[in-house]
Amino acid sequence: MAGSKVSDYILQRLRDWDVEHVFSYAGDGINGLLAAWGRAGNRPKFVQARHEEMSAFQAVGYAKFSGRVGVCAATSGPGAIHLLNGLYDAKLDHVPVVALIGQTNRSAMGGSYQQEVDLQSLYKDVASEFCETAMVPEQLPNLIDRAFRTAYAKRTVTAIILPADVQELDYSPPTHAFKMVPSSLGLGHYAPVPADEDVQRAADVLNAGEKVAVLIGQGARGARQEVERLADVLGAGVAKALLGKDVLPDDLPCVTGSIGLLGTRPSYELMQGCDTLLMIGSSFPYTQFMPELDQARAVQIDIDPHMIGLRYPFEVNLVGDARETLQRLLPRLHRKESRGWREKIEKDVARWWEVMQRRAAVDADPVNPEYVVHALDGKLPDDALLTADSGSAANWYARHLRLRGRMRGSLSGTLATMGPGVPYAIGAKFAHPDRPAIALVGDGAMQMNGMMEMVTAAKYCREWSDPRLIVAVLNNGDLNQVTWEMRAMSGAPQFEESQHIPDLPYAEIARNLGLDGVRVEKPKHVESAWDRALAADGPFVIDFRTDPAVPPIPPHASFDQIEAAASAILQGDSDRGSMVKQGFKAKVQEFLPGGRHREDRPGAAEEDSAEKNE
Repeated sequence: MAGSKVSDYILQRLRDWDVEHVFSYAGDGINGLLAAWGRAGNRPKFVQARHEEMSAFQAVGYAKFSGRVGVCAATSGPGAIHLLNGLYDAKLDHVPVVALIGQTNRSAMGGSYQQEVDLQSLYKDVASEFCETAMVPEQLPNLIDRAFRTAYAKRTVTAIILPADVQELDYSPPTHAFKMVPSSLGLGHYAPVPADEDVQRAADVLNAGEKVAVLIGQGARGARQEVERLADVLGAGVAKALLGKDVLPDDLPCVTGSIGLLGTRPSYELMQGCDTLLMIGSSFPYTQFMPELDQARAVQIDIDPHMIGLRYPFEVNLVGDARETLQRLLPRLHRKESRGWREKIEKDVARWWEVMQRRAAVDADPVNPEYVVHALDGKLPDDALLTADSGSAANWYARHLRLRGRMRGSLSGTLATMGPGVPYAIGAKFAHPDRPAIALVGDGAMQMNGMMEMVTAAKYCREWSDPRLIVAVLNNGDLNQVTWEMRAMSGAPQFEESQHIPDLPYAEIARNLGLDGVRVEKPKHVESAWDRALAADGPFVIDFRTDPAVPPIPPHASFDQIEAAASAILQGDSDRGSMVKQGFKAKVQEFLPGGRHREDRPGAAEEDSAEKNE
């Protein structure tokens, strides 16, 4: 690029890496880049969020839903600091993101200059695999290429720090000389596979088992057919970590749904009853929701050798790509002739969905949030892109929505940060502008930053061939997940000063932004609101006035936890009456006729005892 500046070259190199969008916010620390964008005809497209944290979340959402690297950019100092939460979300969920960060001029570095922050130290953890500062133009091909290759290969965050004066220098490439580092584009396709003897050891363990449980995460996304076939051969049930919710369709009878604190009873029972465990592409952290440590023989498959052997005493650890590894494993597996275990799993799953339907039908004041999300389940478009924010909304996303076909979904899995629901959906829309996106968010997350990102949606929605972006706000005036954690885990009453939040007219605000929306205060209007939003010709906000007393207690929760919640009431919880009513009305749905007998369930005796103590 003869005669071009460093900033021009950076954008050219991004285009060479097929980058189509950079999520960013302006600042003088990247003025050189902004000027280059003007000269480049806005290629790649500069997507302006309302806050740099939202730019990072949009890059994460784009990467999660596209499978490509997400790119974000921010100015020096405060802009770089604002990116961090979104970048940590990417790092902890193993999502490839490249951050371009401005810095003060080289001549001012180390001089306590305005907006000067020690970015190498600040980014040392979040971009630990690759974080470098461009000091001369000849560094740039190598820095950009390594940032992209490392982000892709390690599924992580990388960062390039760009001093403002370097951005304005004339670009000159590395030469064929001492201490120059030339570079090249591209990342070859590869899929690591384990050694044959390890695959055979794994097959021996799985063949010996009589009650096989499979736990999958997002690392199994490219192996849907292989996982389905394996579950059939082994007569296994398949539970899903939350980041793997869209890996396998929920309408398969053997899929038990989510596992863990936000999980389902069939997944809990699958783990309680199995004698063999196979974990594929997941680092699910909650050991207590897995089999007892001496209960099951276990095999793990993961592409990352640093994540292998975690969470459980695995007998065989297979390091390799999930699809390639399963293709080598499947021919060595023997079909289980006895299908009693599989039949039990399918019966448990069928009963679970009946329970969910009954829980959604429980009366609440004014609207049951479980009904809000359950009503969406049957209306989901086949190509829907779903996001959920952290909080009680994640419970209902995990338990009530059956992802099937081409549907995709994600949330902040490991960092579990508040605020990514709406920016994820915007990032997803730039990845797939021809598909509808739906975000389930709490009113806390909407007030924290989701509302302002509706401004971003209004700014760009006409560029999407399908302009539908639906934001469902579960508006209960309470930071509900933390309230319930205080009650159930600590036995503490609700602390209103921290938990109560103001009621805002979310739909009205959306209309004032030129979008559309509706407020729903009665159950009879829930379905028509979803229908109206799904038929809209642009972004749409539904303000669902939901009951904070509907407990997001796991369906397998012990009565001890409910007792802890009850003790909070006795200590003066402001919401005591409706909390008791809703907690027990929801719990009792599991014990209604129509499923297997109480005494057949793991833990039934303990529940009976706890019930008597009530």
